[in-house]
Amino acid sequence: QSRMAGIPHTPGTREYLMCETGTIALTAAGERWVLGPGDVMAFRGDQKHAYANPGEKTAIGYSVVAIARVD
Repeated sequence: QSRMAGIPHTPGTREYLMCETGTIALTAAGERWVLGPGDVMAFRGDQKHAYANPGEKTAIGYSVVAIARVD
């Protein structure tokens, strides 16, 4: 098992997490979701968030960060 803490981004930023293999647990806004292969989650990237692999198998995921514009 492993964990990684995400750093909150610019206010208004959106983040998208896609699980390719294994299982990825996403914690954001005090809630927890578990993603399996093919699952995609969109969430606010401007808050505390973290990723974890709760399973025994290797987990592979992709994160896309749509950073909000700063005026």
